[in-house]
Amino acid sequence: MFQQFELAHGVKLYVRPTEQFKTINISFKWKQPITVKDASIRAVLSNILQYSNEVYPSNADFRKRLDDLYGTALYFDTTKKGNNHIFSLNAETVNDAYLSNEKVVDEVFSLLATVIFKPLLVNGKFVDSIVKREKEQVIERIQSMYDDKTRYAQQRLLENIRPDHPASISSNGTVAEVKVITNDQLIEMHEKLLHEDELSIYIVGDINVEEIKEKMKNYFPFSNRTEKLPTEVVNKQGKNDTNYLHEIQDMKQGKLHIAYHTPITFYSEEYPIMQMTNGILGGFAHSKIFMNVREKESMAYYASSNYSSLYGLIFVLAGIDSNLQEKAVQLIDEQILAMQKGDISDLEINQTKSMLKNQLKEALDSARAQIDIYDQYKELNEDFKVEEWVEKWSNVTKEQIQQMASKIEKEFVYFLSGKDGANNE
Repeated sequence: MFQQFELAHGVKLYVRPTEQFKTINISFKWKQPITVKDASIRAVLSNILQYSNEVYPSNADFRKRLDDLYGTALYFDTTKKGNNHIFSLNAETVNDAYLSNEKVVDEVFSLLATVIFKPLLVNGKFVDSIVKREKEQVIERIQSMYDDKTRYAQQRLLENIRPDHPASISSNGTVAEVKVITNDQLIEMHEKLLHEDELSIYIVGDINVEEIKEKMKNYFPFSNRTEKLPTEVVNKQGKNDTNYLHEIQDMKQGKLHIAYHTPITFYSEEYPIMQMTNGILGGFAHSKIFMNVREKESMAYYASSNYSSLYGLIFVLAGIDSNLQEKAVQLIDEQILAMQKGDISDLEINQTKSMLKNQLKEALDSARAQIDIYDQYKELNEDFKVEEWVEKWSNVTKEQIQQMASKIEKEFVYFLSGKDGANNE
């Protein structure tokens, strides 16, 4: 899917020449183990680098330059993947092949080099007013979670089942950690990006591979860094005196979030089987949870499950009336029990295989998704091919799905509701 090259030790370039897109997509992904403190620093740093640099000190100057480059999109982002925090720089620009006598790609590479290597500094430090402003922006972003009750409920569930664990650490860090970030810490983190973090660079478009390799070497003189082997997340359960928590806020619709653990993770041989199992349980509109909890019983405004494979966790999410919490939990448990007993139809299996296949192929219509999918699956096999993964799903049997369902164990129920549900324990 991608051709791989090493630019420096610990710095890999992945190139996919394709005529599928008229634009060129570029993505830098810096990776390091996630901690609350470092996630907070990196979230603020991404904002600082996003809006100013040595050549274009103001956001207005920077945006004008991007507009001049035929509306090139350029943005930083922070996410997490398993044990790791991912600090990304992404760009999408027009291909020179569709322009007359212009070299926009070279200009974009030069701009990317500027934002990476030449941040706006005064006496070796970031501008204090910019640091203050971007810290406030990140704090607002973190606090916005409290307005999104579904996100809030999921975070509270994670904090209860995996406290002080990568699963419950936000890629933006915490308000408390952001507030105490210093200019020196930001400078130090920027140096780590340049010299220590493992770095994967992806380029997708109608490009000449050899020319791209030369451009990368010329514009981005990254130094060697220590490359670490991918590590599987230890799925260690938190210590809870109870497996249930009900919290109350001023709201109408109740948020039911249930966590199940399983020994099967992204790195397990049975991973494709668990993908199928989750699909039948609650991954799609034909799944058991959707059909029986939402459609048949009309008990939920929404109801689904998702498989967090890097942590070996399955989450069931449902929006329900507060007085239906107990009945909803029971009905959801019944769907898992049915699968464990082998109540799995050929139609459910075939529909799930088809949905997983279509979901993956539709994602590949986007260059950005191609990068994200390969960035994940390359840790299993750098020769990852979509067709081979589709075949893995095609070979999954009813008996295998039943066995997988038997490995799913309920761990914790979190319920967030208004005062009307306060007595529904």
